[in-house]
Amino acid sequence: MTDLPDGNEVALRLRQLLGPVEVVGLAQLPGGASKQTFSFDAVAPDGTRTRLILRRDPPGRPSEPGALDREAAAIRLAHDAGLPVPELVFASPGAAPGSASLGGAGMVMRRVDGETIARKILRDGEYQLARTQLVRQLGQFAAGLHALDPPHSFPRPDPLATLREQLGAFGRPSEVFELALAELERTRPPGRAAVLVHGDFRLGNFIVGPDGLRAVLDWELTHLGDPAEDLGWLCVRAWRFGAAGPAAGMGSREELLAAYTGSGGADISLAELRWWEILGTLRWGVICLTQAQAHLSGAHRSVELAAIGRRVCEQEWDLLLLLQPEAAAAAAARRPRPSGAAVPEPALYGRPTVSELLEAVGEYLTGSVLPATTGQVAFHARVAANALAIVARELELGTFPVPDGLADAVAARLAVANPGYFARP
Repeated sequence: MTDLPDGNEVALRLRQLLGPVEVVGLAQLPGGASKQTFSFDAVAPDGTRTRLILRRDPPGRPSEPGALDREAAAIRLAHDAGLPVPELVFASPGAAPGSASLGGAGMVMRRVDGETIARKILRDGEYQLARTQLVRQLGQFAAGLHALDPPHSFPRPDPLATLREQLGAFGRPSEVFELALAELERTRPPGRAAVLVHGDFRLGNFIVGPDGLRAVLDWELTHLGDPAEDLGWLCVRAWRFGAAGPAAGMGSREELLAAYTGSGGADISLAELRWWEILGTLRWGVICLTQAQAHLSGAHRSVELAAIGRRVCEQEWDLLLLLQPEAAAAAAARRPRPSGAAVPEPALYGRPTVSELLEAVGEYLTGSVLPATTGQVAFHARVAANALAIVARELELGTFPVPDGLADAVAARLAVANPGYFARP
């Protein structure tokens, strides 16, 4: 259970900006593996309400030094340029002796109405019009962001060197990740002038209304980098949430690039975008590894981190779709398909079987817990139900050999990139 920020201390921080106010309705919003988000109203003595959002580091998990200052600076730059971002009220680097605290480093922003849940944006009828224009709006936003004068104090990390270092810390855990790294190093496009990059430009970090984009959120990963980085990350398959369109699940890569260049952005080719899409897919795979380790080590036990960590294999498959599309397609065609019925198990323990128990618990979570709860509890109930579905699918599919065509393709590429690392018997 998350400790709520102290409303009285938040009110003290707001006093010099809004005058004397009372903080009411403080509640945690769902989602956010790296930050906690709370909504509340600041109510003045005359009844005037200011609708606000508080984002902070989770207790015991501080962000890196300087990250909050960069995030706040980027939001202010974007807002001052007229881009759709929340208005920043104040940022606090953490508790200072004798001062009011947010319970961790964080910031308060004005609340923007709209939806952030990707599943609803991609499927609900309310957002049908938004889906026809959101890719264009995102291309225009990225062009406007990348045209800003970048703060020279911001870091400009080398994405490949960073991924290589992070993977090395795990002891080279994935042959497919090694294959992707080798391909990225071999085909790296020429560098471009550094621009201000959002760093996590994807569905889930956008507030969307029926009319389309209303605000871009979650700037904690902002830095200087290549302008194609944000566009490639937007096209990563994980951020399509099951929808078909390569760009945010809603449009084509060509549509995204046309909107970007048409609004003054750099002339980025499809090949360049593909390179950054591969890098983004690998980057998300490494993040999944990190989240899994945080849970398995006991440092931060969480059903959300466990479920994210279990998606490493999905990123391996997505990389193979990008690197070896023909072999991956052939493997998918030969893959056993779930029958839709529970797999019978030995009668030693009788019925219900393990599969049937998983089904019953999943039905309880989605049918009883979700409708009766809100906020973070409801979010984690859905995550838990999804985790049970993963286990059920694996029980039903069982183990099966990797098709020779795909295994041979991976082995051949790895033999070139890293002789002796991966060899089939």
